[in-house]
Amino acid sequence: MKPLAALANGAWLAASLPAWQRFRHALANPAETQRRHLLRLLRANAATAYGRAWRFDEIGSDEQFRERVPLVDYDDLAPWIARIKHGERGVLTHGPVTRFVPTSGSSGARKLIPFTAVLQREFNAAIGPWMVDLARTNPACFRGPSYWSISPAIPADDATASAVPIGFDDDSAYLGGVRRRLVEAAMAVPAALRLVTEFEEFRYLTLLCLLRTRELRLVSVWHPSFLMLMLDALPACWDALLQDIERGGCRGAGSLPPEVRRALAAPPQPQRAAELRRLGPVAPTALWPAWRFVSCWGDGQAALALTELQARLPGVRGQAKGLLATEAFVTIPFQQRHPLAVTSHFFEFEDATGKLHLAHDLQAGETYSVIVTTAGGLWRYRLGDLVEVDGWVAATPSLRFLGRGAGVSDLCGEKLSESFVTTALQEAWSAVGGPSRFSMLAPEQTSPGPWRYALFIEGPAPTGFDEALDRSLRKNPHYALCRDLGQLGLLCCVNLRAQAYGTFCQILVSDGMRMGDIKPVALSTRLDWRERFEARSAVAEALQ
Repeated sequence: MKPLAALANGAWLAASLPAWQRFRHALANPAETQRRHLLRLLRANAATAYGRAWRFDEIGSDEQFRERVPLVDYDDLAPWIARIKHGERGVLTHGPVTRFVPTSGSSGARKLIPFTAVLQREFNAAIGPWMVDLARTNPACFRGPSYWSISPAIPADDATASAVPIGFDDDSAYLGGVRRRLVEAAMAVPAALRLVTEFEEFRYLTLLCLLRTRELRLVSVWHPSFLMLMLDALPACWDALLQDIERGGCRGAGSLPPEVRRALAAPPQPQRAAELRRLGPVAPTALWPAWRFVSCWGDGQAALALTELQARLPGVRGQAKGLLATEAFVTIPFQQRHPLAVTSHFFEFEDATGKLHLAHDLQAGETYSVIVTTAGGLWRYRLGDLVEVDGWVAATPSLRFLGRGAGVSDLCGEKLSESFVTTALQEAWSAVGGPSRFSMLAPEQTSPGPWRYALFIEGPAPTGFDEALDRSLRKNPHYALCRDLGQLGLLCCVNLRAQAYGTFCQILVSDGMRMGDIKPVALSTRLDWRERFEARSAVAEALQ
């Protein structure tokens, strides 16, 4: 056991107990909890420019709120956010906006999400119950160091044009204050690594820090493939890693930022290097014998990758994360389900007919798109995520993430959604064998010829997989009609080199996305994926 890490974890959990108690109590009465939270937000922000525009001071119920305040997308809020960016106060929130958090959708369009001190408290109202529940069911996770994946920093091109800082110093800043310092004290990988922007170097340094930490207990990443890519990279750099562990410090440290050099400074560990040399790089659970738990995405397309990850980590328990976006916490893992974060934000849900529902009105088995109101100034904001009610915790619905509602491709009237494509891929894999570690459907135009869809897949596709996927997609009558009319050609499979997910991430990072914002998708509407993957492949071959 690492005493300092265990002590820091214990203090963090103690600070989280009040939030856990409030959340546990609120689960029995989500309607009243949500009503009170909404009214607090309205009262606190009635004097803002947005509050005056929609007469917050006259709203006394959630019914009036829905009648008077419009549903919005990011484009609707962009003019208001621009005012904040130029230095105006009291626009969307009474309290000052301390940061803009940049995020991107799969199209690469950049969004700046306002972050405030009250929004930080809303996030802690979800993180606290999650961590306490995890500690109650898996106490060994908190008896030593943890790894919570961080993202390499990407400079904000227009940061100097904003009166409000853009971006966090590191992801632990979401916690704020003493919680942030406690978490950092228990981390196996220092937050300073965010300053390393070159992907391969960032991965090497992350592995170096992890291998130095024999007592690693808990790993939390976003997509399971991120962790698998880390583990896959071990053999190629194994000897170099062991040399750095044996002699201390890090090779090439002189070229790193001073903050990174200080964070990587470590004494020689010859015994640890000898142990690792004896074990070899192919059995992760032997390298970290105390590793007990991994938390990552496990819904939607990530479900297949999580299954593969768990097969590679015998003895390590897996947990599917809740639905967490840059804008809001929607659900948290709690009591073996994923209840709505009712003490964090105010939620509404839109069904397939366009009818709106509150949390206590949801029906089991039904699918909804999420609308959220937060203390960061997002008022009735369409989050773009589709969820399905899969049960209840007390009286609060438990939700399963299905996919992005905005991820719809409609070249010829086929109206393919990401959640539908995810299901079609799972059906096709079941029919012909698989799955692949990376697969993504995207449209492309053949020349000459009609539009078609290409499935970008790591490694060779099983024989007949294209026909099997086409049959599954034909369950969408719009797609079937377009195929029968010849508007869409038969889809094709494009075989990608190994570690395709890493290439996918590198492409999006080169477009300006942060690693932490990248989400693997079953369906992309971009038309240039073949060219982008081919270009990356050509660069890789030239460097060999």
